Amino acid sequence: MKRRRFVHRSLLASTAALSPALSLGKDGHLQAAGPGLKLKNNIRHSVCYWCYDSIELDRFLAALAAMGVKAIDLVGPDDWPLLKKHGIHASMCWGAELGLTDGWNDPRFHEQLIANYTEMIPRVAAAGYTNLICFSGNRRGMEDLIGLQHCVEGLSQVLPLAEKHGVVLQMELLNSKVDHKDYMCDHTLWGVELCRRLATPNFKLLFDIYHMQIMEGDIIRTIEEYHDYIGHYHTGGNPGRHEIDESQELNYPAIMKAILATGFTGHVAQEFIPSWEDKLAALQQGISICDV
Repeated sequence: MKRRRFVHRSLLASTAALSPALSLGKDGHLQAAGPGLKLKNNIRHSVCYWCYDSIELDRFLAALAAMGVKAIDLVGPDDWPLLKKHGIHASMCWGAELGLTDGWNDPRFHEQLIANYTEMIPRVAAAGYTNLICFSGNRRGMEDLIGLQHCVEGLSQVLPLAEKHGVVLQMELLNSKVDHKDYMCDHTLWGVELCRRLATPNFKLLFDIYHMQIMEGDIIRTIEEYHDYIGHYHTGGNPGRHEIDESQELNYPAIMKAILATGFTGHVAQEFIPSWEDKLAALQQGISICDV
């Protein structure tokens, strides 16, 4: 246990040394100590709040500002005033979906989804934001091509409103092998075909690198080939969905360079579940790894 504590403090110390943004306090936790991370600003960094929601949002947003991170993912209207207080952008909004399992692939949910997105799209735009998440839902024995067509039929009823307000609906690619059994939008090609059928720049894919590593692998080649259909990225270490450092199998600096080479100008959001005692230190390490 003494060795484990020593290793953990060493990791924290090395992370804090990356910049003057955060430093180790007497209690062993990071605290703001000066200007933000010396980011290169090639990657537009964001963070998924649910991975850090044990930290009160007001404090977490202050920590992001100290790091120089200017955006946060997966927050709804109730939190937007607090984001504006800290000057943090909502890079991926939510609040219209019915969850991950009840989605656009099932016509039973279309009426409620259409009502929800019809209400939320103008709110997103009025707040000055662009991206709004959506989900395919689970198969429940449905063939993938049938579910694809149902998604086209449902989404086509709200996308004209999204186009009017400049909002982009983004369907997340999730793995159905480990975390989200039976989820339909679990392969890039399925999502790409949906984008092609909808034929609008206001519908894109949220490409979750962790999830697609589990389902497909070949991450960089997929990004290079289908980047036109991708509007947002999430990270995560595989296996385990923890830190994105050398403890897992993905080479995130190489992946970030490949993303930049496509001309991507959107956000890349950290969505790993911290295993370190100090979650902010783990987050700062992840941001630094992706800051190519």
